[in-house]
This record gives sequence, structure tokens and C-alpha cells, in this order.
Amino acid sequence: MGSANLSEVAYLPGTVTRSVKLLVAGHFGAGKTTFVGSVSEIRPLRTEEPITEASVGVDDLAGLPRKTSTTVAMDFGRRTFGGVALYLFGTPGQQRFLPMWDELARGAVGALVLVDTRRLDHSDEILSAVEKRGLPYTVAVNEFDGARRYPAEEIRQALDLAPSTPLTVCDARDQASSAKALIVLVEHLTSGPEMLA
Repeated sequence: MGSANLSEVAYLPGTVTRSVKLLVAGHFGAGKTTFVGSVSEIRPLRTEEPITEASVGVDDLAGLPRKTSTTVAMDFGRRTFGGVALYLFGTPGQQRFLPMWDELARGAVGALVLVDTRRLDHSDEILSAVEKRGLPYTVAVNEFDGARRYPAEEIRQALDLAPSTPLTVCDARDQASSAKALIVLVEHLTSGPEMLA
């Protein structure tokens, strides 16, 4: 059994002086696992399992023809910006996993809520779960290929977002786009009483 090569281990940069826990939330199929995987600077931890016949009638797969797996516990990744390490905890999106949120949300200072305009009505219970836990949040529309694009004001109205809740767009597959969505959340958090700095 060989020893680990320390040059391959992704330790925190010496410039990091603060760490923050954030949730990446969203309804089933919104792109949370993809988002955490694309933006993380370390190999993400994933708890994906194949979707089986047991989920028929339980998980709404309408509009998700290529979805073959689902998160059953969480996704985990890390991204550093300057002196702050962001620890990203991706939540499972199905209603039956909402009880896990209490543990995942413990110690979190905010949440990025991913939504898919093809299934916008599925976002209500996720937004309620985030609000119930008192977490400040931003919303990012994950722009899936072929999904209709809507003006921000229509999305804001459909989700009944407060005027102070930031709304942005991203492509969860793209690292730079996902990083920009995280920056919107961090800027939102640093402008309020939850101050990261």
C-alpha cells in the first residue's frame, strides 16, 4: 500500500483566513450536483444513486428524460475566493429528503437556490425550506439547453421573490458561470447582517 503524494493533496491556500458553509439547494433535477462539481476546486464528494423503478410515482421525472441518478444525501465541494474558503453542501432535491436539511443547514450562513424554468413550480417547497431555516439566499436560474428563457422580472414574479433577493442566471456545467453565481451570493451575504468578513 503506497503513501499519498502530498503534492496531490488539495490543502487550503495559506491566504485563507476564514471559512464559510453554504448550501446549494434546488428542486429535483435543477443541477445542484453539476453545479457543485463544476465550481469546486477539489474533487467533489457525491452521494448519487441510480434512479430505479422504486422512484416511479415518487419522483417526478417529467421534463427530465436523461436523468438516471439522484443525490441521496448531499454533494460537497470547496471554492476559495481570496481569503475565504466556501464549503458547498448540495442538498437533495426530493421532498422525502427534506428532513436531512436540518443537519445540512446547521452552521450554514446562506444558500444559493438553483431553479430550472421548465419546472419552476417545483421551486416553491425549496424556497420555503430555505426561508424556514432563516437562511439568506440568492436564486440562480440554471439555463438548460433548449429551455425557454424568460425575463428576470417574470421569473421573480413567478417565484414571488422579495425585491431584495438577488436573481441571476448560470450554466451549472460551466465553472466561470457557476463561480459568478456564487459571487452574487457572497456579495449578498456581505451586504447584510450575516457579514462574512
